Amino acid sequence: MKNTIIWILTLIAGFGISPPVAQSPVDNLPEHITMITGFGERPDWSHDGKKVIFVGKQFGDVFEYDVETKFVKCLTLHYQHYGYTRVNYLSNGDILLSGPIQQYDMKVKEERGRARSMSYLSILSKEMDGPPTPLGVVAAEGPAVSRNQLKIAWEVANAQDTLRLNQGQSIMFVADIVYQDGVPRLANQRQFFDSRNMPFTLRHVETQDFVPPADEKLVATVYRKDLTTNTETFLIDVKTGEFENMSKSPDTYDEAEGVFPDGKYTTTETGPSNGRNFPMVDIYKLILDGSGKKERLTYFSEYEGYKATQSVISDDGKKMVFQLGKSGDEAGQGHGLFIMDLEKAKVSRGGAESQRKVK
Repeated sequence: MKNTIIWILTLIAGFGISPPVAQSPVDNLPEHITMITGFGERPDWSHDGKKVIFVGKQFGDVFEYDVETKFVKCLTLHYQHYGYTRVNYLSNGDILLSGPIQQYDMKVKEERGRARSMSYLSILSKEMDGPPTPLGVVAAEGPAVSRNQLKIAWEVANAQDTLRLNQGQSIMFVADIVYQDGVPRLANQRQFFDSRNMPFTLRHVETQDFVPPADEKLVATVYRKDLTTNTETFLIDVKTGEFENMSKSPDTYDEAEGVFPDGKYTTTETGPSNGRNFPMVDIYKLILDGSGKKERLTYFSEYEGYKATQSVISDDGKKMVFQLGKSGDEAGQGHGLFIMDLEKAKVSRGGAESQRKVK
């Protein structure tokens, strides 16, 4: 066998042909996708579309990318903290942070997981004139943040409330953010959802994004529905707690991500389950009418070991920011950020398929 391989490589070299080289999606970006950083994860758009905020790494600092100047600056160097797992712009330009509030050992997997689960919410003023103000609540994973109102929603699971909730059970809360003498706090907090009302077993429910313009519903992810490898995108009514399956694809992993500003579509991380809880995924556009119809936007997973994740749509609906993921990553881990021009993608060889790997 070894001699055969050497003979084939020699034959290829004799014809002046180089052996095939493994590529990553970065090596073959279409014109409607631009790489903006070589590091970072969990991005979010500013409401004017001029900046992208992101976490440098899990439990890292918060950075801001200027779309026009391409300048990156760190926003959290002026005070001591234990790192952040999520970051979002509020509708008034202040910044919502999620992160642990006590020391942990990054090298110990259990402590790192506990720090991620016990991530408290706080608000950093856009003036950057001091440390963030704690809101006094802990959220499982990340909160949902309204584009149009000072309103957030978040989930509490067993890791955050062992007294009331068993493994796989979740409740969700919604609240307004109000300012008193310039200091933010939560008001009108109420529970609106309990996963124990769902007629099936599940591993976890995660809040993701409000559906504009009314913000009366949000998209959420139901992980491992019926304790299978099936993960689905659901729509949950914030007033009534009623829910409906939007993706309806039992053989596919469909994790909800950023919603389009018209409220008619959401992006999802989607990939064939094939018996795996967390397959390699790409970004799709899912219509929120219950039909389950979706359109593929990226093709990163066609390159072995890579995926596209964490998609967020700009407020004008024209651009999408997302990140590069790799096989073996911890959930949400990123290796660089990209911006997709959604208008260019529509006219580029019939859409995003121009990104497909040439076989």
